[in-house]
Amino acid sequence: MRARTTAAIAAALMILSAGCTTTPESGAADADLTPVTVVLDWTPNTNHLGLYVAQERGYFTQAGLDVTIVEPGEASGLSLVAAGKADVAYSVAESLVPARAKGADVVSVAAVLRRNTSSLISLPSAGIERPRDLAGRTYGSYGSALEEALVRRLVACDGGDPDAVEMAPLVSDDFRVGLTQEQFDAAWVFEGWDTIRLRDVDGLDVTTIPFAEHTDCIPDWYTPLLATSEKVLAERPGVVDRLVAAIGRGYDDAVADPQAAADTLLEAVPELDRELVSRSAAYLAGEIAAPGKPWGWQDPEVWRGFLAFLEEEGLVEPGLKAEELWTDDLVG
Repeated sequence: MRARTTAAIAAALMILSAGCTTTPESGAADADLTPVTVVLDWTPNTNHLGLYVAQERGYFTQAGLDVTIVEPGEASGLSLVAAGKADVAYSVAESLVPARAKGADVVSVAAVLRRNTSSLISLPSAGIERPRDLAGRTYGSYGSALEEALVRRLVACDGGDPDAVEMAPLVSDDFRVGLTQEQFDAAWVFEGWDTIRLRDVDGLDVTTIPFAEHTDCIPDWYTPLLATSEKVLAERPGVVDRLVAAIGRGYDDAVADPQAAADTLLEAVPELDRELVSRSAAYLAGEIAAPGKPWGWQDPEVWRGFLAFLEEEGLVEPGLKAEELWTDDLVG
């Protein structure tokens, strides 16, 4: 997989240098189409439904674009965008904010999901029904400073003792093994993928504490999102605008018919688990767009709140303005 994705990035960079590529719809090079490279944040999954639907239904060609989808390799999509090696990348706010704080030319242009769908997952036997119940329990940690700050804030805000939470490094991302073999009592997962896999596909009895239910204590933030650079926006006017509009059509289709969108993703990536993808697509249909807002809309208050949290926790230096992190000019 590593060799294949690294080779894919190399191929994508060659495409950018050559200025043309092959379109999935026509099967031949077309000088009238503008080449665009989109780098994923992970291996293909249901967060990318709109992208694959737009590709399969010809929305990119209709927008005059020839889109190459690249899986991430050693370098993240965000770093490739900042380095001028890719046009657009799926990323997350917790990566974009510190990158921007360090001077990287990256900016969010669309929220893929309307809110953070993260949760803390545990077995009912652990007795973790609310954040303060984590005190005296073992938390399976990825080892990030943001993660620890969020967990501590959740527990303290709910009246618990954050110092009583034992942080244990995750041995692997197989949450079923970690939970059932008592490697940890709780871990951070995504409802639309990990929870569905464990609960609905594997049949494991689990409980969750959704972050979205505790935004009085911790901030909401956009994960995932679409990012580009100000350089691309300036030097390739209209390209990202058309790309975002076409992807937005794909996500609108995914909301209207989740199973059809799941089938499209499965056709492109047949190694994915069919039941997991279908159930996940159905769940995400309610999380893709904010009520009454177009797909991709970003709330300024979400960015301000998340940036303020990072500054309060000492995770970024003060001075960065929330307005530098995102733009809503391409959505609507």
